[in-house]
Amino acid sequence: MEDLWSRIVVDLGGRLDGPFWFRVLVQPAVASLLALRDGRADWRAGSVPFALALATSRGARAALLLDAWRGAGKVFCVAAALDVAYQWLVFRFVYPGEVLLVATLLAVLPYVVVRGLANRFFRRCSRRVG
Repeated sequence: MEDLWSRIVVDLGGRLDGPFWFRVLVQPAVASLLALRDGRADWRAGSVPFALALATSRGARAALLLDAWRGAGKVFCVAAALDVAYQWLVFRFVYPGEVLLVATLLAVLPYVVVRGLANRFFRRCSRRVG
């Protein structure tokens, strides 16, 4: 099990300077832009920040996840596809767990964080102006 984790850490580090290195910058940026758009829409609708709503509202969790998938799903799929291409090019093998981990780190995590922060930012700016 220790070998598995050390391989994953080494493999993740190799993505920073190997083929397709640009995606490590571009995919979180695209996910963040989509999250800004959706965070602003949340603010206009009067919703609480996304991660807070996801953690606290059990009844609406499925709807929130579906909404998040609409926002970040394409970026997640592109991140996964590019990681499959990277792994095949570098390792001649595809590790599905690493694909999911990388796609989550590059697309989902920035989306969730920025969406909540954008909602809070727009809410605070509207209080100052209004």
